[in-house]
Amino acid sequence: MNLGHSYTLIAPFYDAALMAATRAQRARSLAALPRSPARVLLTGVGTGLDLPLLPQQHRYTGIDLTHAMLQRALPRAARLDFHCVQGDAERLPFPDHSFDQVVLHLILAVLPDPAACLRETARVLAPGGGVLIFDKFLAPGQVAPLRRLLNPLVRRVATRLDVVFEEVLATTPQLVLQSDQPALAGGWFRLIRLQRI
Repeated sequence: MNLGHSYTLIAPFYDAALMAATRAQRARSLAALPRSPARVLLTGVGTGLDLPLLPQQHRYTGIDLTHAMLQRALPRAARLDFHCVQGDAERLPFPDHSFDQVVLHLILAVLPDPAACLRETARVLAPGGGVLIFDKFLAPGQVAPLRRLLNPLVRRVATRLDVVFEEVLATTPQLVLQSDQPALAGGWFRLIRLQRI
């Protein structure tokens, strides 16, 4: 089963599984958006759980692989300047330097190739722009035998359990680490801020 089919099937249950558990950390991450108006890309916008938490002054574009997720996101964007696009986070359909900020919430550990997503993020981000990441990552050198054992099965349905953020970041030298803080599950989930040089 590919990622598009998986997320089409789980779209009706996605909110129930994630809304309460992640709301506070999403808000904490999004608080780092600038005060002045900016062009903001929400990569993997999903059902739009971030949308009610966003300030109104920005122009937002949300991209997701599945129509089912975007249909659930649209009602949550009613108060925002929001445009949605169905597309692939590993091959973003936008010109270089199109955005001032990119939000990557719970997307890097979902994708087959998170490094491709981060490289595309750097490409579409204007110099000096920021990236806000909220996701689950293994620490460098972390063995995590249970996560690695479950990964081949779980990654076919919903998410990867074996992504090491530092390895992904190393593929994109245009992005530099600004902040890295533990968020949930004893630091398995992290809040990360990057800047485009």
